[in-house]
Amino acid sequence: MENFKIKKVSINDIIQLQEIGRKTFFETFSESNTEENMAQYLEEGFSVEKLSEELSGDNSEFYFAVIDNAVVGYLKINSGASQTELQDNAGLEIERIYVLKEYHGKKAGQFLYEHAIQIAETNKVNFVWLGVWEENHRAISFYKKNGFVEFDKHIFVLGTDEQTDIMMKKNLKNQ
Repeated sequence: MENFKIKKVSINDIIQLQEIGRKTFFETFSESNTEENMAQYLEEGFSVEKLSEELSGDNSEFYFAVIDNAVVGYLKINSGASQTELQDNAGLEIERIYVLKEYHGKKAGQFLYEHAIQIAETNKVNFVWLGVWEENHRAISFYKKNGFVEFDKHIFVLGTDEQTDIMMKKNLKNQ
């Protein structure tokens, strides 16, 4: 495993967060979506205004995975009312784990995931949950390998396209 470090993202890192967010999202989904839908989502979902709002919220946190002073991926977690669906105080949502394509297979995603689990355990939540696009087989396999199971589905809108996300959960109690 590479020597990754975690850096909590602050408002001072907003441009770097915007850049890594847009780049990793584009790398992950551009082949499967229209150019127009991607452009719309990247503009709206990663605007400085939206990221500022998310960073200043009480229940959302971002973390960078850093190696040799370079940001190679990031994590976004939500608790309480900031969760996108369940909003259950007994749970923690992993909203995003994205890693630059050149670092796929180098354990950066696993490193970010383990940091999220550490936070969940520190906060004594009962479960961690997330939504993952049904066509993102790589991510689904990753989460299944880490003990997540499917429990529901929801709609995620990318531009004008309604897509189905599989909702997955991992119980942390009684393990």
